[in-house]
Amino acid sequence: MSTKAKGKILLSITGFNPQRWYELLSAEREVVLEPDGAADPSIDYAVVWKQKPGTLAKLPNLKAIFSIGAGVDHVFADPGLPDVPIVRVVADNLSQHMSEYVLWRVLDHHRQGQLYRAQQTKKAWHEPPQRPAEDISVGIMGMGNLGRAAADVLKAVGFRINGWSRRPQELAGINTFAGDAGLVPFLNATDILVVLLPLTDTTKGIINYGLLKELRRRNGLGGAVLINAGRGKLQRDADILRALDDGTLKEASLDVFEVEPLPKTSPLWNHPKVFVTPHAAATSDPAHLVAPMLSQMEAFERGAALENVVDRNAGY
Repeated sequence: MSTKAKGKILLSITGFNPQRWYELLSAEREVVLEPDGAADPSIDYAVVWKQKPGTLAKLPNLKAIFSIGAGVDHVFADPGLPDVPIVRVVADNLSQHMSEYVLWRVLDHHRQGQLYRAQQTKKAWHEPPQRPAEDISVGIMGMGNLGRAAADVLKAVGFRINGWSRRPQELAGINTFAGDAGLVPFLNATDILVVLLPLTDTTKGIINYGLLKELRRRNGLGGAVLINAGRGKLQRDADILRALDDGTLKEASLDVFEVEPLPKTSPLWNHPKVFVTPHAAATSDPAHLVAPMLSQMEAFERGAALENVVDRNAGY
């Protein structure tokens, strides 16, 4: 099949340069950055990140929307979203990046990185007590592809793993909890909380002071730890600051925030117990993500079902 005979792609990206995505997609298919009119009949697929509201609403032959990020809340932010399948990006590269980030931050908190950095500035030579990884329970909120991959890496190091999800799951070597009934027991058994949830109506603001108060604080870490590498609007920044200041939390590693970029006036930047990264835990790399998208389009045109399709009712 020639390039022009294949379904055309609309590439609708805001917030960063789409050039590399355009180059890789257009090697296989015709790609446009703007529809030819509000009701362009030539577009079969849309590859999007925070598309302009209304861009997709009147494309009569649109067959599927592909999100270039792990989250899809940005897609649902469009009030004119057409009723076609939305495909989540799932790639080994993205899972690898997230697993590296989670392992890095868990180990840094576990091995007292914040304390040693503070000691270095004072030229202090002091070795605090150190517990083995098997004495520490890491709780992962969100046991999708990214959560399961991170759990496997942490298990290999020796940490005990708790997993919480909306629906029950059985996962080898992981203590699983589910739903509202399982949330407090999950938190009560967790020393380091890793948040990898999707953003939905039910998860918005879920990382609040009341939730953080339920984390276990009797452990070899000297207190509970929060790591959020999911979505910024899952958390209440002010509640995290309150928990850090009153001892509910010992430390936090935050990759995402309620407002991004994180305002320069935010006290999180200079808080001695907070490690900030700029939404960089698992960057979507077109060199690894374009090929699976194109493969799905090819398979779909041969009659195969799309994979990793979002459940619109659940929001992920």
